[in-house]
Amino acid sequence: MIKHELFEEDLQELARLAKALSHPARIQILKYVAESKTCISGDISKELPLSRTTVSQHLSELKEAGLLKGQVEGVKIKYCLCANNINRLKTVFQGFLEELEVNTTSSC
Repeated sequence: MIKHELFEEDLQELARLAKALSHPARIQILKYVAESKTCISGDISKELPLSRTTVSQHLSELKEAGLLKGQVEGVKIKYCLCANNINRLKTVFQGFLEELEVNTTSSC
Protein backbone atom coordinates (compact mmCIF):
# COMPACT_ATOMS: atom_id res chain seq x y z
CA MET A 1 0.00 0.00 0.00
CA ILE A 2 1.24 3.49 -0.87
CA LYS A 3 1.46 5.76 2.19
CA HIS A 4 -0.82 8.45 0.78
CA GLU A 5 -3.51 5.78 0.40
CA LEU A 6 -3.67 5.62 4.20
CA PHE A 7 -5.39 9.01 4.17
CA GLU A 8 -8.98 9.81 3.31
CA GLU A 9 -9.77 10.73 -0.29
CA ASP A 10 -10.70 14.31 0.58
CA LEU A 11 -7.33 14.85 2.29
CA GLN A 12 -5.54 13.43 -0.74
CA GLU A 13 -7.45 15.81 -3.00
CA LEU A 14 -6.66 18.78 -0.76
CA ALA A 15 -2.96 17.86 -0.74
CA ARG A 16 -2.91 17.48 -4.54
CA LEU A 17 -4.50 20.90 -5.02
CA ALA A 18 -2.26 22.49 -2.39
CA LYS A 19 0.77 21.10 -4.21
CA ALA A 20 -0.45 22.69 -7.44
CA LEU A 21 -0.61 26.04 -5.63
CA SER A 22 2.69 25.59 -3.80
CA HIS A 23 4.68 27.99 -5.98
CA PRO A 24 4.00 31.72 -6.31
CA ALA A 25 4.47 31.53 -10.09
CA ARG A 26 1.54 29.11 -10.38
CA ILE A 27 -0.63 31.35 -8.25
CA GLN A 28 0.37 34.33 -10.41
CA ILE A 29 -0.48 32.38 -13.58
CA LEU A 30 -3.94 31.53 -12.23
CA LYS A 31 -4.47 35.17 -11.19
CA TYR A 32 -3.36 36.43 -14.59
CA VAL A 33 -5.69 34.12 -16.50
CA ALA A 34 -8.57 34.88 -14.10
CA GLU A 35 -8.05 38.65 -14.31
CA SER A 36 -8.00 38.45 -18.10
CA LYS A 37 -11.57 37.13 -17.94
CA THR A 38 -10.88 35.21 -21.13
CA CYS A 39 -8.66 32.44 -22.39
CA ILE A 40 -5.06 33.50 -22.97
CA SER A 41 -3.33 32.87 -26.26
CA GLY A 42 0.32 33.63 -26.47
CA ASP A 43 3.35 33.81 -24.27
CA ILE A 44 2.39 33.95 -20.59
CA SER A 45 6.09 34.08 -19.69
CA LYS A 46 6.07 37.77 -20.66
CA GLU A 47 3.91 38.36 -17.59
CA LEU A 48 6.29 36.66 -15.13
CA PRO A 49 9.91 37.22 -14.12
CA LEU A 50 10.79 33.67 -15.17
CA SER A 51 12.15 31.97 -18.27
CA ARG A 52 9.77 30.56 -20.85
CA THR A 53 10.90 27.02 -19.95
CA THR A 54 10.18 27.54 -16.26
CA VAL A 55 6.75 29.03 -16.99
CA SER A 56 6.02 26.08 -19.26
CA GLN A 57 6.79 23.69 -16.39
CA HIS A 58 4.45 25.60 -14.09
CA LEU A 59 1.72 25.57 -16.74
CA SER A 60 2.14 21.80 -17.00
CA GLU A 61 1.70 21.43 -13.24
CA LEU A 62 -1.49 23.49 -13.33
CA LYS A 63 -2.83 21.49 -16.27
CA GLU A 64 -1.98 18.21 -14.53
CA ALA A 65 -3.90 19.39 -11.46
CA GLY A 66 -6.84 20.21 -13.73
CA LEU A 67 -6.89 23.91 -12.87
CA LEU A 68 -5.93 25.04 -16.37
CA LYS A 69 -6.69 23.58 -19.74
CA GLY A 70 -4.63 24.24 -22.81
CA GLN A 71 -5.71 23.86 -26.41
CA VAL A 72 -3.36 24.04 -29.35
CA GLU A 73 -4.42 26.68 -31.86
CA GLY A 74 -1.98 26.78 -34.73
CA VAL A 75 1.45 27.51 -33.29
CA LYS A 76 0.08 28.87 -29.99
CA ILE A 77 -1.58 27.30 -26.99
CA LYS A 78 -4.74 28.85 -25.60
CA TYR A 79 -4.97 28.58 -21.79
CA CYS A 80 -8.24 28.76 -19.89
CA LEU A 81 -9.24 28.23 -16.29
CA CYS A 82 -11.12 24.98 -15.80
CA ALA A 83 -14.23 26.40 -14.11
CA ASN A 84 -15.44 23.14 -12.57
CA ASN A 85 -12.07 22.39 -11.01
CA ILE A 86 -11.53 25.98 -9.83
CA ASN A 87 -14.91 25.81 -8.10
CA ARG A 88 -13.92 22.46 -6.60
CA LEU A 89 -10.66 24.03 -5.37
CA LYS A 90 -12.65 26.75 -3.62
CA THR A 91 -14.99 24.21 -2.03
CA VAL A 92 -12.20 21.90 -0.85
CA PHE A 93 -10.12 24.69 0.68
CA GLN A 94 -13.11 26.45 2.23
CA GLY A 95 -14.29 23.19 3.80
CA PHE A 96 -10.85 22.44 5.17
CA LEU A 97 -10.34 25.94 6.55
CA GLU A 98 -13.74 25.85 8.25
CA GLU A 99 -12.66 22.63 10.00
CA LEU A 100 -9.68 24.48 11.45
CA GLU A 101 -11.73 26.38 13.95
CA VAL A 102 -9.32 28.16 16.26
CA ASN A 103 -9.82 28.91 19.91
CA THR A 104 -8.69 32.54 19.95
CA THR A 105 -7.89 32.51 23.67
CA SER A 106 -5.28 29.76 23.33
CA SER A 107 -3.84 30.26 19.86
CA CYS A 108 -0.32 31.48 19.02
